[in-house]
Amino acid sequence: MLQEINSMKLQTQILIEKQSNNQIDYNSNVLLLGSCFSENIGEKLNYFKFQNSQNPFGILFHSKAIETLFTSAIDKKEYSEDDVFFQNEQWHCFDAHSRLSNTSKEDLLADLNLAIKSINKQISKSTHIIITLGTAWVYNHIETNKIVANCHKVPQKQFKKELMPVDAVFESLKNLLELIKSVNTDVSIIFTVSPVRHIKDGFVENTQSKAHLISAIHKLLSSQMQFINLSYFPSYEIMMDELRDYRFYNEDMLHPNSMAIHYIWEKFQEVWISKEASKTMRDVDTIQKGLQHKPFNPNSEAHTKFLQSLESKKEFLQREFPFIEF
Repeated sequence: MLQEINSMKLQTQILIEKQSNNQIDYNSNVLLLGSCFSENIGEKLNYFKFQNSQNPFGILFHSKAIETLFTSAIDKKEYSEDDVFFQNEQWHCFDAHSRLSNTSKEDLLADLNLAIKSINKQISKSTHIIITLGTAWVYNHIETNKIVANCHKVPQKQFKKELMPVDAVFESLKNLLELIKSVNTDVSIIFTVSPVRHIKDGFVENTQSKAHLISAIHKLLSSQMQFINLSYFPSYEIMMDELRDYRFYNEDMLHPNSMAIHYIWEKFQEVWISKEASKTMRDVDTIQKGLQHKPFNPNSEAHTKFLQSLESKKEFLQREFPFIEF
């Protein structure tokens, strides 16, 4: 009986395989775009001091918003007064998240154009682009007949809410891949679907939305499109299946908590992070924890030696990777 209990499986596992080529290491340059889950992964990359850039236009929930951003960046669009509007005592842009909104119109335009220049350079030099899609629901601004990235609390009557069909999501993703391909043919593209549930759309509607995203991505993966290193990482599936318990959610019962994020990050590391980089990550982690250490006696000889040792480790690491800063 004991033997039977020990052999019981209390969790179903998503089958994942180690990426065989172009893994992420400390020479890689990673661009992360999309839903807030891309920023969760980005925070892990930041902690371990990988070279990366995250959501220059803020969180973007759907493929059309990301497609618009790539189009603007590659065309070197310059945002002007015609692209912004005043609402609730701030200036906003329908192409960007409210994180960029500003009480100053001039500052908003400066930030938008600086971000466009930054992402234009980043697309060309990226070795990996991680795109996390959150929803297939979009809001079409009736006056301009344009799908927006963010409504900025503009009255809902000014928008038409629409669910993008699978084919529309597919075409949007295909378009943004063609845009990337026009300036960078060597980059690896990693698609993932955010495990965050958008229940404001409704429970059934959220499931339908995620299904459209997953179907469109896999249609793209199975198409004959000539694109190097196109792949899918199952963060949504890991959350829904391996972590199917509310103890893995924040108090809102919608967002993965730190434990879930760390678990999915470890799965991502298992697939995408090179063995050599994992060794460096351990060194970085040691230094990060050392920097967070609060001594009982900061003036003791033991603490002085500890700081000297920590500084030596930092210097050794920075000789190999000069871009790393603590």
